[in-house]
Amino acid sequence: MLKQLLTQNLWSQNVAAVQLLGLCPLLAVSTSIETASGLAVASAFVLVGSAALISLLRHFIPDVVRLPMFVLVIATFTTIAVMIMEALAFSLYMQIALFMQIIVTNCMILGRINQVASQQKFSIAVLDAVTTSAGFAAVLVGFGAVRELASHVLPLTLDPAGAFLTFGLLLAVFQFINLHTKETFESESRADADVH
Repeated sequence: MLKQLLTQNLWSQNVAAVQLLGLCPLLAVSTSIETASGLAVASAFVLVGSAALISLLRHFIPDVVRLPMFVLVIATFTTIAVMIMEALAFSLYMQIALFMQIIVTNCMILGRINQVASQQKFSIAVLDAVTTSAGFAAVLVGFGAVRELASHVLPLTLDPAGAFLTFGLLLAVFQFINLHTKETFESESRADADVH
């Protein structure tokens, strides 16, 4: 189960690189490794905390108030994350304040809460949240690193238009590698099947 979740959430079904969820903060905040890491940690805290609580309460939430309840729980953890960052890393918070506040509307978080946490037992919900957060963080911090390093040669990468262009190029590379990896895996699987 862990291996399957790691493979899916870190690579083949990555929420940012494959499902293209949470792109607004990803493109806006990833101007440096520091800001990208700050938002990645905050998003992970909110997703894991919300998933754990929703999974525990899933049998007590009436269908008619599911979405408002999800948003309320996510908003609570977002507020806690904001307060912690204000207290411990105020200068970083000031750089990403707007995008910290709107974590509550992040489609990546709401999607995982609705698809997994509200339907699975606690351990699976938390494991999914952790691996999904790791996949989102990998893309966010990796993209922040690329933009920060590339900005020394191409300052355009720090502009909004440059963010779109850079992310588009990185997505093309990711999809090429993903497709090649999938074809290699399928051909090895067929070869193993033929041997047996």
